[in-house]
Amino acid sequence: MTTNTESRHVRLFRNGRNQAIRIPREFELPGDEAILRKEGTKLVIEPVLTSPLRALLAQWAPLEEGWPDIDNLPAEAVDL
Repeated sequence: MTTNTESRHVRLFRNGRNQAIRIPREFELPGDEAILRKEGTKLVIEPVLTSPLRALLAQWAPLEEGWPDIDNLPAEAVDL
């Protein structure tokens, strides 16, 4: 795990009922979502990394299970 020792003093402010922080340009995260968690007295913000569906599916092992045959029966008529 790489430790980044770069830091910067920032101010906190209120945005409605929420406390907020402006993230300086050099600390901007990719995307438009992040995960925020608390570790003791520290707040850790991590970007949400998205993977294309194709890449996600390529990581999964194929199913070795057989599927039962299903008869393709027509729907039964319903008297309304």
